[in-house]
Amino acid sequence: MPINVQSGLPAAKILKNENIFVMDEERAVKQDIRPLNIVILNLMPIKTVTETQLLRLLGNSPLQVDITLIYPKTHMSKNTSEAYLFKYYQTFNEIKCKKFDGMIITGAPVELLEFETVDYWDELTEIMDWSLTNVYSTFHICWASQAGLYYHFGVPKHNLSEKLFGVFFQKVNCKNVRLLCGFDDTFSVPHSRHTEFLKEDIEKIPELTILAESKESGPYIVVAKGGRQIFVTGHSEYDLLSLNDEYVRDTSSGIKTHIPKNYYPNDDINLAPLSTWRSHANLLFLNWLNYYVYQQTPYDLNKL
Repeated sequence: MPINVQSGLPAAKILKNENIFVMDEERAVKQDIRPLNIVILNLMPIKTVTETQLLRLLGNSPLQVDITLIYPKTHMSKNTSEAYLFKYYQTFNEIKCKKFDGMIITGAPVELLEFETVDYWDELTEIMDWSLTNVYSTFHICWASQAGLYYHFGVPKHNLSEKLFGVFFQKVNCKNVRLLCGFDDTFSVPHSRHTEFLKEDIEKIPELTILAESKESGPYIVVAKGGRQIFVTGHSEYDLLSLNDEYVRDTSSGIKTHIPKNYYPNDDINLAPLSTWRSHANLLFLNWLNYYVYQQTPYDLNKL
């Protein structure tokens, strides 16, 4: 079954060209089925890119998924127009009386700021509090995983001496966990960040389990007991050229940055990178949708 999105959303056209089945609202309402309701809090500057990446993965599922896009009202977007946000997005105030099967909170380019100094921090913490009672399972990505672990469990973040940038091998710690069904013992994940949280800090919290990690990039998937909160430090949703685009952007702006590790063949930026994480990314989002949302959430969301 497809993902259901607003008619005209640019990501829908891109995904249809990739042969991913996308259904618009007009057709969806004619089907007698209870779809999964997923809300995406998009904190990234160029929202269309992140929309496409996430909807590509959510659309690779036999489940019908209704998507609601929201953004922080307390932040003035510089890269996405107000007209676009007004047409395709809602604010938290507009949806906070509703309940959702699942929620995704994206990363954000604010990791070097202290959490409390981020201009939408108060709104984000209100949303994270709300998610505990109005969402069955919440999936946090990159900076959102750091924000969530800090806010809910007091896990601190730490600055890195240099940007963690590239594709890194991860090792599965817990094999009998449904989120990792079908995973190989090791798999690749893109990372792009200036901060981290430490394994020893997480292990102090009995409610948390590290499902997968890397010697180079640290803890990758952390789950709270029951699977209601999932924290993913990397960017499994990235496109093939996402790291390349970041590298070109930074070097063109005069920012000193190293070539993303394990990305270009022979570290030659003139050679096209190979995708080594796509199958894992699809499995991760499919397992989350199936085992942590569809199989768990009540048919009547009012009983959540």
